[in-house]
Amino acid sequence: MIRIASILLVCAALLAACGGGNDSAPPPNTDPVEQVPDTPGLRDAVREAQSPDPTSFPPVKGQTLEDIAGLVTSGPQAAVAGSVYTTGENRFAFGVIDADGKPIYGPSAIYVAPAPNQPAQGPFAAPADVLLTQARYRSKQAATETDPFAAIYATQVKFSAPGTWAVLVMTRSGGRLVGAPMRIQVKTKKQDTIPDVGESAPKVATDTLESLDGDKDLLDTRDPKTDMHSNFADAVGKKPVALLFATPQLCVSRVCGPVADIALQMKAKYGKRMTFIHQEVWADNKLNSALRPPLQAFHVETEPWLFVVDKGGKITARLEGSFGVDAFEKAVKSGL
Repeated sequence: MIRIASILLVCAALLAACGGGNDSAPPPNTDPVEQVPDTPGLRDAVREAQSPDPTSFPPVKGQTLEDIAGLVTSGPQAAVAGSVYTTGENRFAFGVIDADGKPIYGPSAIYVAPAPNQPAQGPFAAPADVLLTQARYRSKQAATETDPFAAIYATQVKFSAPGTWAVLVMTRSGGRLVGAPMRIQVKTKKQDTIPDVGESAPKVATDTLESLDGDKDLLDTRDPKTDMHSNFADAVGKKPVALLFATPQLCVSRVCGPVADIALQMKAKYGKRMTFIHQEVWADNKLNSALRPPLQAFHVETEPWLFVVDKGGKITARLEGSFGVDAFEKAVKSGL
């Protein structure tokens, strides 16, 4: 059995965003934070979390990760929103949750080390990225506006060697710094069989209404369904493509609905210049059954994944797990 979103289970009930479905009108250039529910202090907190200042966090100065952890208040939990990390540069995304299970928003950064008692590296500032689309792009599977999780944190981190790495997440909340530890597994580049940036994308056929004999439910579990179901093998090499592997109805981590919504919003803005394709995950839409052939061709074992491919068929961006409006748009622009 594959490891579909296994490490996202920690935050399965939390990493959800608002999700509707009219892709006929292009989106105006609005601030994503304006889609955050207007509850007291929430928008301001998310906006502040978008621009963390690295100098506002404790400098390393040769201290160990344990030393840095001693400078903050413990209590919150950090939930990592990815599973594939390799030596070199990596996108590291996460959420921060308090003791009551509510998300914490504030300027955030992470520190890393091969072990807690070894010298720390950082701070790596981690801006918040809004997960909520405009209302007309929200699906029924995504959360309602009463759900609190509105953004995901992400930063770029370089891991120098494979193995288990210790990570300390730090967030400024309520006038104090709070911290949460975690551990992740880092592979070598050779161990990562998933196509990466700069490599050619597998020219695999994705599901279409025709290939599935008109079965709309098998083609798309999103409600309402979209028209993002052209054949990747036909599109690649002719026009830039954004290929999203996600199953809004069956997603273990509950982030597939939001990212599919974001794809629809991006299509409204960039659809004339890029082909947007959504591919379902499970054979016959049976959870934990076989993966559909396109996912096997890309060697992915978690969901969701986004691959952006330029006109020449080269991958220009790949994103795993939870990613917001800003990350999705930057990925799209990389392929144009």
